[in-house]
Amino acid sequence: MTNNLHILEHPLATHKLAILRDKDTPSALFRTTLAELSWLLAYPAFAALTLTPRQIETPLEPMMTASLADPAPCLVSILRAGNGLVDGFSQLCPEASIAHLGLYRDEDTLQPVSYYTSVPHDIATRQVILADPMLATGGSAILGMQKLVEMGVKDIVFACLVASPEGVAAVHDAFPDLPIFTACLDRELNEKGYILPGLGDAGDRIYGT
Repeated sequence: MTNNLHILEHPLATHKLAILRDKDTPSALFRTTLAELSWLLAYPAFAALTLTPRQIETPLEPMMTASLADPAPCLVSILRAGNGLVDGFSQLCPEASIAHLGLYRDEDTLQPVSYYTSVPHDIATRQVILADPMLATGGSAILGMQKLVEMGVKDIVFACLVASPEGVAAVHDAFPDLPIFTACLDRELNEKGYILPGLGDAGDRIYGT
């Protein structure tokens, strides 16, 4: 695997993934656990955010520190399941704008289809975290990346909960320099393009549909 694949190795991440993988986990617990895991994943995914020097005064003395560069980063959710990750990320970085790319996978062809786009007018000037809980075939991530690149975005990382080797390979064939941050690299895809052992359809499990 490429050096641009970063896997979160932490006991709490393993514990929370076990809850998410369990088919008997109800939607309410699934949502809260996903949010908690997104907080852990946010730390490495946000590690390359740009800072700007800033002068402040503490209660004791002046000092030089740093704050997020302007404009703030943009969190891009691949609908609908990406909202589960972006909601958690935004709690740690409330300054970030939130954008949405509506993509779904055709169940016959396994190819992504775009149906909705909503992004800030200045997204080309922002650092972007593209988020989707599952990196399966890689089709949605690649289409999302293509759309962002067409908009002029140059600084992008991709974050997901679970990735397949096939999905990682496909994304890096298309975008070799894209950093991928994930909580786990699973074994393989099945014949229907689902990750094994995986955790099922993240969107269905988040929203109880």
